[in-house]
Amino acid sequence: MYAIGIDLGTSSVKLLLVDVRGAILREAVRDYPLTFPQLGWAEQEPADWWNACLEGLKELLQGIDAKQVDSIGAGGQMHGLVILDENDAVIRPAILWNDGRTGEEVRYLNETVGREKLSELTANIAFAGFTAPKLLWLQKHEPESFARIRKIMLPKDFINYKLTGVHSCDYSDASGMLLLDVRQKCWSEEMLRLCGVTMDQMPTLYESYEVTGTVKPEIAAAFGLRDDVRVVAGAGDNAAAAVGTGVVDEGGCNISLGTSGTLFVSSKAFRVDPNNALHAFAHADGGFHLMGCMLSAASCNKWLCDNILGTEDYAAEQAGITDDMLGNNHVFFLPYLMGERSPINDVNARGTFTGITLYTARTDLVQAVLEGVAFAIRDSFEVAKSLGLPVGRSKLCGGGAKSPLWRKIFANVLGIPLEMVRTEQGPGYGAAMLAMVGSGVFESVQAASDALVEVSSVTEPDPALTARYEAQYQKYRKIYPALRDVFPALR
Repeated sequence: MYAIGIDLGTSSVKLLLVDVRGAILREAVRDYPLTFPQLGWAEQEPADWWNACLEGLKELLQGIDAKQVDSIGAGGQMHGLVILDENDAVIRPAILWNDGRTGEEVRYLNETVGREKLSELTANIAFAGFTAPKLLWLQKHEPESFARIRKIMLPKDFINYKLTGVHSCDYSDASGMLLLDVRQKCWSEEMLRLCGVTMDQMPTLYESYEVTGTVKPEIAAAFGLRDDVRVVAGAGDNAAAAVGTGVVDEGGCNISLGTSGTLFVSSKAFRVDPNNALHAFAHADGGFHLMGCMLSAASCNKWLCDNILGTEDYAAEQAGITDDMLGNNHVFFLPYLMGERSPINDVNARGTFTGITLYTARTDLVQAVLEGVAFAIRDSFEVAKSLGLPVGRSKLCGGGAKSPLWRKIFANVLGIPLEMVRTEQGPGYGAAMLAMVGSGVFESVQAASDALVEVSSVTEPDPALTARYEAQYQKYRKIYPALRDVFPALR
């Protein structure tokens, strides 16, 4: 039997065909356009997502006995606003997670409604990317579209709707809308009222591994599928990726070093940071998680090498950084190239090099960037630990994790072993695992993780180096507070 995992990303969709042993038999990728109608805006046509999925399914199943497909799961980009009318037709292009038009609405929510009230209602505060501010913007600037709304959805939920005809959403993805009471796992009636929408306009909530329906007969006929293929609710991309790396249950941790960076810590119990430095979301395993998001992670190294040093040979730039240099750098780097989200939540923050002298070398700058990203992740790591989560080790994934040097720096900055998994296919693999739980192949997400996720390598911290990095971190953490009031004047 096979499961299909769908990863609905910002620039493309990836589909995986996975067997019950976790082997990836085939994958298909289809790109789609991203539009920027105005500076700082980002939109996509949901129809483009769906057409890409159809094309990907055709490739994925070519030459395969499609009757062996038992279930489908999707992980996808979070926060995007998809709105349907009374005929389930898309009203306007989706407003995406990286759209920055809602500054006024975010200020209203955080300052007028109040951070304390938002945290009480949703366990989180407002960010420009979240869905609730987008609804407020739409109500003010496109009242005709707002009046036509009959159903509000997230991107991967639109795909699930097209597959099944069911309006669904899972708790992990719903957590990023600022409309969900995360503690109680239900829509917040007060937040819906504040945003001018009703309970009837919201999709039905499910756990990520729960079956929401079966594929429509016309979909089954078009691809040779059985008409009882089950579709699970799926998950937001970070939660789905966490499942795919085995980060479930209490204290499971994953650090992602992609263009942006995330620290994801799973928890059986609901936890929220009193300062809302980390997102407090539901997890795809039925529990909860804390997540810190930094806006520039591996992109900091790419920026330095591509734009400043004029090279794309990242490994060569790191080759000159020897073990004796680690923990002894006199240069520090704040990785706030696009402002920062977790844990400082400061749109005005900017990247800086501090400590440069006449003796500063090229390698010192490269090393400072690698260390600065690790120090920034540790800022979120410290918040998670302060809430009592027993994080003794972590998975590490993303493009930056391919660097042995960066893995060593991270392991010693955090002081914990870092594990790489053998199969790293992001949200799509986790979505396929959720589909297998929904179809009964595994009794729980934990059971699927235990059976399918395999660690391929471990980077252990060195006590002496960890001690040196502890001293460096204590210096690093003084830099942002010293510059915080300077940054707004630099805009």
